[in-house]
Amino acid sequence: MGRIEDTLRRTRDEGRLALVAFITAGYPEPEATPGLVRALVEGGADLVELGIPFSDPLADGATIQRASFRALEAGMTLARCLDIVREIRSREEDVPLILMGYCNPLLAMGLRPFVEGAAAAGVDGLIVVDLPPEEGAELASLCRSSGIDSILLLAPSSDETRIAAVAKQASGFIYCVSVAGVTGARRDLPSDLGAFLGRVRKHTSLPLAVGFGVSRREHVESLAGLADAAVVGSAIIDVIDAAPREEREERVRQYLQTLRGPDGARP
Repeated sequence: MGRIEDTLRRTRDEGRLALVAFITAGYPEPEATPGLVRALVEGGADLVELGIPFSDPLADGATIQRASFRALEAGMTLARCLDIVREIRSREEDVPLILMGYCNPLLAMGLRPFVEGAAAAGVDGLIVVDLPPEEGAELASLCRSSGIDSILLLAPSSDETRIAAVAKQASGFIYCVSVAGVTGARRDLPSDLGAFLGRVRKHTSLPLAVGFGVSRREHVESLAGLADAAVVGSAIIDVIDAAPREEREERVRQYLQTLRGPDGARP
């Protein structure tokens, strides 16, 4: 059993929604990422998702685009992302680490060298936003042989054929995008989100995580009983942006505790 499966099974047994926290690797500075991950975990994150900075992140809104641009300006590369994962893994033995990115940097490194490097660094899961299941068989096979979960995305516009194709290839969990749009904190989650998740449930027994727009405690509460996990990203970067450098980690920790509610930090 891998870390992702083990963690999501544990949170299910505890009767609570898992919290997946996203930050961009190398933002605001490359050396800041490990400390911010520690703050996320201390604040209550069950899984951590690290974004691979990319020059054209089409699925991301202004907040994550800005963070990616700044990380690239600071010299972040895919190889440096793997170095950061290796450093985090040396400190965080149990927390699942997921890389999220786009095809081009992976292709530039080579799929096999990338997957082998990711596995050696301690990556548990991989999300490639712009790789559809019809074109992802090679990467999925490499990930499977290296013990890395292939986490695929579905949108509310996905039809039954696409849902079935994703369910067949995915492992770890399925990332259900709450809206037909880009990432970014939103005031409300869609009212028809439950119906979308119900359609996906018919095709898979994998856990379902909901992201894009999740930013408030009431969002997390509204997903209880519908999904298995909530993904929070842009709102965390907003917290980092607003904090003085010396207070970033504490502000992030407090924000995650707010999302978790009265129980505070992760058990």
